[in-house]
Amino acid sequence: MTKSTNNVTHSSTNDSTSAHCDYTLVLLCKRPALYQGKQRLAATIGPKLALTFAKHFLACALEDLNQWPGKIVISPASEFDVPWANKLLTKPALILSQQGGNLGERLNQLDQQLRQQGHTHILYIGSDAPMLNSQHFNAVCTALADADIALAPAQDGGVTIMANRQAWPPMQHLPWSTDQLGSALTALCQEHQLGTLTTDLTYDVDHQPQLAQLAQDLIEDPRPARQALLKQIVSMNLTSGCSSPSHSAQV
Repeated sequence: MTKSTNNVTHSSTNDSTSAHCDYTLVLLCKRPALYQGKQRLAATIGPKLALTFAKHFLACALEDLNQWPGKIVISPASEFDVPWANKLLTKPALILSQQGGNLGERLNQLDQQLRQQGHTHILYIGSDAPMLNSQHFNAVCTALADADIALAPAQDGGVTIMANRQAWPPMQHLPWSTDQLGSALTALCQEHQLGTLTTDLTYDVDHQPQLAQLAQDLIEDPRPARQALLKQIVSMNLTSGCSSPSHSAQV
């Protein structure tokens, strides 16, 4: 399939992800630990507080998995964390540890494993975008029905959701963890004749001002893990410094 990149905009609705029960949601995650992960956030709020938020972010991502109507996969960064990952949810989930070199290589290998097991429409998320809600997931799933690749772009130039119904092209040389990732990923997919659609802008949390933005977006979000995260942000007096407009809370 060949299709130029377009932006898919969806108005706020109460659509349910139940229409996409054949889609697989994959969480790529690291086991929260001091001085491991969220280092850019740790540089501004300190490592102990960054660890606290990493645990909250993971809880929000697990909340997304719990609410997902289709198959779910947890992919910890280390094979040694498979026993830990097995205890994260009470509902059935496939646990596949990441293997290989950089994130691109690990994603390619994981995607190949999943396709060999019969998964066809796959969404990949990390644990650092707790603003994601059913509206964002619905938009990506709808886009994936019309394209080979669907991406939810992030404000910092990255992506918060990567979805595909065709195998990813080799991604080891992409500029991971930079503001060029989104554009480079889109260009790579187009080079391999993969039709690509993007949805509305999202964001992940890498710096303190994004916690303030997140607090605004979670005020009317009733999901328990999000409310616990909001309470943590407020209790730490981190609700000031937001420079971007908030996003409406749709669950």
